[in-house]
Amino acid sequence: MSEESPQVWQTDRSRAPAATKIVIAGGFGVGKTTFVGSVSEITPLRTEAVMTVAGGDVDDHTAVPDKAVTTVAMDFGRITLDADLVLYLFGTPGQKRFWFMWDDVVRGAIGAVVLVDTRRLADCFPALDYFESGGLPYVVAVNHFEGTTRHEPEVVREALSLPAQVPVLVMDARERVTVVETLLTLVGRALDITPGRS
Repeated sequence: MSEESPQVWQTDRSRAPAATKIVIAGGFGVGKTTFVGSVSEITPLRTEAVMTVAGGDVDDHTAVPDKAVTTVAMDFGRITLDADLVLYLFGTPGQKRFWFMWDDVVRGAIGAVVLVDTRRLADCFPALDYFESGGLPYVVAVNHFEGTTRHEPEVVREALSLPAQVPVLVMDARERVTVVETLLTLVGRALDITPGRS
């Protein structure tokens, strides 16, 4: 799908836009802040703090040694997908010590995108477990990093033991088009599961 592609929803200009909350979750350094920033039509709200040597005992960042800042509360952005559909994007913090905030961030969301880095698959299990146990519709988006092996969606599905009905997409959090495609897939899944929310 390109940015010029027609939208999948009928536009009803006689009613106010539907405001919908989406959560972007996943492990530490998987690309949540980038995901939100690449599509937000407003300047994204970022609650990042500089990573210090003192935090090395708490946050293991050996897999992302060049990471200098980390989200400590949430990321926030907005994207209008159609005249009557606005998505508010909330990115969760990835470190375990901030997981206590997830309940507040997720409250009121219609669904979640779980970002995955195939070099660190185990890091996405807490998010998958959280949304699976809570019954919130979700999709899995494999954030393909430069210099890494590109894995087919079905290979990732098998590695994560995902149910057949959960969409798995390969995307790049830096590329607006692939992020929009991921969000459209999630909205479609949420509507399939809870059609009364349309």
